[in-house]
Amino acid sequence: MSIREQLEANEAHILCDRACRSTDTGATIRLKREEPCPYRTAFQRDRDRILHCNAFRRLKRKTQVFLSPVGDHYRTRMTHTLEVSQVARTIARALFLNEDLTEAIALGHDLGHSPFGHAGEAMLNELCPQGFRHNEQSLRVVDYIEKNGEGLNLTQAVRNGILCHTNKIADTLEGNIVRFADRIAYINHDIEDAVRAGILHPSDLPRNPVEVLGRTHTERITTLIAAVVAHGTDSIGMAPEIQQAMDELRAFMFEHVYHNPLAKHEESKGKMLLQGLYRYFRENPRMMPELYQRIGERDRLDRAVCDYISGMSDSYAIDLYTELFVPKSWR
Repeated sequence: MSIREQLEANEAHILCDRACRSTDTGATIRLKREEPCPYRTAFQRDRDRILHCNAFRRLKRKTQVFLSPVGDHYRTRMTHTLEVSQVARTIARALFLNEDLTEAIALGHDLGHSPFGHAGEAMLNELCPQGFRHNEQSLRVVDYIEKNGEGLNLTQAVRNGILCHTNKIADTLEGNIVRFADRIAYINHDIEDAVRAGILHPSDLPRNPVEVLGRTHTERITTLIAAVVAHGTDSIGMAPEIQQAMDELRAFMFEHVYHNPLAKHEESKGKMLLQGLYRYFRENPRMMPELYQRIGERDRLDRAVCDYISGMSDSYAIDLYTELFVPKSWR
């Protein structure tokens, strides 16, 4: 037996009946057929491809909540992704589900996020006639954009989990774990960042969620993970009172942080910047890299421009806008 086959045999003994296994034909089918790896299962291979791709590296310079924050301890889109992965893996391991599949989905779930966070996503959705949603863009990244247009050729289970991580029911329990882990992670780490930024004080948090979930970041994460594990594998969820407390805390964050003018006063500039870049490349498609010119010929120019801009990090978009539109001093 190869090492991969030994790992697949271990899954048969260790994972629960409802887990998605690396030998499940429908879950492991790829857009293009390829020979199995002798050392890694199909989902381990997907995880590695995501981890090593360009789009993953760019997440380190993409906004989570605060645009280009000064300070080393604010979350970026990459640190958010890593925290989602850790929460999701803990749940998957405790439920004896496929941790490798869960990790691959978690690492890939935000690859298509635009610069400037959800403000950038909203602007691209407004500009692009086909619309823009980051979960759908994440799938485009792994299918059509990475590796100079060849794509990462991921398995169906990972692709489905990436697409469904926002508000759809995934085909696998592992995909649905990531959907919960994403929300568990961002609500709690955004609270921590908002406190660090002076937007919130811990005493501002609503009373009921604090009493149900806990007063500290660690207590809340532990409570929410435990609730998902306790719910079992018939479906991925949590007890109604825990779900209600998390929903109440999320609503509080939207009102006091995500829509807070103090935290978001630079977002209008980010939107204006993306609008300027979009119009420029719409009028000058030959100024885009060759990959996106090919996408424009294959699909539509608007789609190619959206693909190009959405892949930019915050800092790259700012530098490019400055290069294109800000006059330079004569020397």
